[in-house]
Amino acid sequence: MSINNWKSITQLCRELRQRATPAERKLWSYLRNRQLDGVKFYRQKPIVYEETYKKKYFYIADFYSASKRLVIELDGPIHEYKKEYDKNRDIVINNRGLRVLRIKNEELEDMDTVLKKIREYF
Repeated sequence: MSINNWKSITQLCRELRQRATPAERKLWSYLRNRQLDGVKFYRQKPIVYEETYKKKYFYIADFYSASKRLVIELDGPIHEYKKEYDKNRDIVINNRGLRVLRIKNEELEDMDTVLKKIREYF
């Protein structure tokens, strides 16, 4: 995704936070306010991977921890059709020195296992 104006990126992220999926709301209830081992997480955080003259190219991470250099992506049913896109996106994000953890929405049924999986990336 690209955009010319940082204010527009911020507005887009705000809109995405307001329209969070049930899975995003569920995981956020465990990550917000440093509840998971005191680690700060952001939701719908833009990750800029390239800047050219007055233009920024970015992805929006579902959840992001700067201190752990970790991006968490929740994968719903639509991601079954976006595997190649997701793979390329992960490569670009990895090239920025960040790790990507993908969690399927169904995994959220066992939140203890999900939180353990996240901690393993710390």
